[in-house]
Amino acid sequence: MEQMTAPKSPSRPLIAITPDLLERNGHETIRVTSAYARRVGDAGGLGVVVPPIVATIPDLLARFDGFVFTGGDDPKTEPFGEPTHPKTTPVHPVRQLFETELLAALKTEAPERPVLGVCLGMQMMALACGGSLDQYMPDTTPTHAEHWESNHMVVSEHGYPSGEVRSKHHQAVRDPGSMRVVARAHDGVIEAIDDPSRAFFVGVQWHPERTGDPVMGQWYFDRLVESCRR
Repeated sequence: MEQMTAPKSPSRPLIAITPDLLERNGHETIRVTSAYARRVGDAGGLGVVVPPIVATIPDLLARFDGFVFTGGDDPKTEPFGEPTHPKTTPVHPVRQLFETELLAALKTEAPERPVLGVCLGMQMMALACGGSLDQYMPDTTPTHAEHWESNHMVVSEHGYPSGEVRSKHHQAVRDPGSMRVVARAHDGVIEAIDDPSRAFFVGVQWHPERTGDPVMGQWYFDRLVESCRR
């Protein structure tokens, strides 16, 4: 299939933001914190929340300059060849299918489109690239509590910044697949991954949209929007 290219960017690149999907009163309801769009806006982009509808993916690739895959609950891992841990909280299956299909379409049809994955978003990127997860850190990581609604230090390499971040996760990437590890916490937990063969395809385990240090928070949204402008 011919590679799809987004239309020429206006002064504010359009950034698609994936929301969470919940069942409320028998209806599928989307929800996402406004911090993502605010961070995109502070970087000079325009964040737009896109409902998780698989049939719209070709239109999203044609219209949007970049993508943010947001945080959420835990992916079911059977589609990736591994049983799901019984203590996980599964993400809505419609959301998981949509993000799996969107990541696949970005890889095959628009590999140069900038993408930032946050928490669950990073984990979905790793799974889509052949990786695997530590599905329940309390079973494997003595310092797991430091990653749940806590601030902790991250040490990076390959030109990424190091500093204090805000985390909330009980899962982590165990194997990044074809992606590259670019940051870890002091306890060895993988904190950021990228694909150096793509213009900007970066996942972070923490929440940059609510990390106080601008170098570890806003910096990632700035790089995303800057990559869209290029």
